[in-house]
Amino acid sequence: MSQAPIAYIDNITARYERLGYAPYRWFRAGEDPPFAPLEKPLARSKLGLLSTSGAYVTGQVAFHYKDDTSIRAIPSDTPAENMRFAHLTENYLEDPRKDPECIVPLTALRRLAAQGSIGALAKDYWSCMGGIYSQRRVREELLPQVAQRCQASAVDALLLVPM
Repeated sequence: MSQAPIAYIDNITARYERLGYAPYRWFRAGEDPPFAPLEKPLARSKLGLLSTSGAYVTGQVAFHYKDDTSIRAIPSDTPAENMRFAHLTENYLEDPRKDPECIVPLTALRRLAAQGSIGALAKDYWSCMGGIYSQRRVREELLPQVAQRCQASAVDALLLVPM
């Protein structure tokens, strides 16, 4: 059974209109980012994962909804039943709460690492709040944290799983 992609931008635009808010200003890059080929094959690379789903682990502080630019480090061996989600798009969390693997595919990534398709997984993966309205705070607060964590973990590639 396949499911149609969620028309996220259209849905949020319509939601704002129904609520009487000013139209949301979606970020539009001035140009495409430069192509950056992997420096080594994925089979020899350490892969990191960043989910914008607001995932956290039982015992960690949940994300708050308004412009939360913090990051949670979640051990890559965390059992799915210990994962929780806090996100401003609550209506999109029904499926991840039933099956966290649909938004944080750790079992599939562990299998790819065991098969040798990926050299290794980072010890932790990271989660943040995807619904940060301040583009400035994303640039100045969130992205530097992501870059620092990638460098500290020596990841060669980062898989982004947006929410």
